[in-house]
Amino acid sequence: MKAKDLKDIFHKELDQIYGKDEVASFFYLSLEHRLSVARIQLQLDPEFTLSKPEIDFFFEILEGLKQQKPIQYLLGETEFYGLLFKVNDNVLIPRPETEELVDWIIKDVKYKIQNSETIKILDIGTGSGCIAISLAKHLSEAQVFAVDISESALEVAKENADSNGVEVKFIKADILESSLWEGVALRQMGFFDIIVSNPPYVRKLEKQEIKPNVLDNEPHLALFVENEKPLIFYKAITDFAVNKLKSNGSLYFEINQYLGQQTKQLLVDAEFKAIELRKDLNGNDRMLKGTKK
Repeated sequence: MKAKDLKDIFHKELDQIYGKDEVASFFYLSLEHRLSVARIQLQLDPEFTLSKPEIDFFFEILEGLKQQKPIQYLLGETEFYGLLFKVNDNVLIPRPETEELVDWIIKDVKYKIQNSETIKILDIGTGSGCIAISLAKHLSEAQVFAVDISESALEVAKENADSNGVEVKFIKADILESSLWEGVALRQMGFFDIIVSNPPYVRKLEKQEIKPNVLDNEPHLALFVENEKPLIFYKAITDFAVNKLKSNGSLYFEINQYLGQQTKQLLVDAEFKAIELRKDLNGNDRMLKGTKK
């Protein structure tokens, strides 16, 4: 079968679900993943033909997409901040907004740190490891540590650290349990220059805004919080940061766009300075930074 004919089948079966542009993106992502063939190659060679095993692969992807499974889970990988990450249903699929948070941290560090000074970074709720690993990859002077409650997520994160050639110290712990803050592993680490977290922040009342491919597939443990305590993770992490950040160390959060001012108030109450609430490229309050006095 010719690739262009297979692409037509994708559009016929999926356009009403996803829209033409997104379906084209799915097809070309699958093509590059399976055959290492770029989009331009099909334009240059409209007679490009696939083998039977290759066709079978595409029809498996097609069937998964019809069930509204995320393309990243179907392919088993995704790109984040220029790096390739393994993903499965034990971890959230990294979002562009999180890339913006990582970029903010990297630019801040490169501006402030001189002479390859070693810095310590802690990522709380690491999931696939995308934040911790990207920081370790782009900040050679950093010692990076990462915490998650899920053993399955940590297994994925460790694989991603290995495949991207970086060293990250992973720790299994519940960020809401004081035993994490009092644990031997973290006591031995001393104090941090940077603490960053993208914790669960979607209130259950916001479920109706979540697309089915996310709601039915991605881990709810990493997504949702109770309506009555939407900032429970932010409060716990802020309290920890008060005790574990160095003087002038920075705390970075990815946040719920509807709770920007409330989340900022946590840092105000904890007497952080130079607090900045930043919008993402879509104009939503999505990132927060504060500096310990």
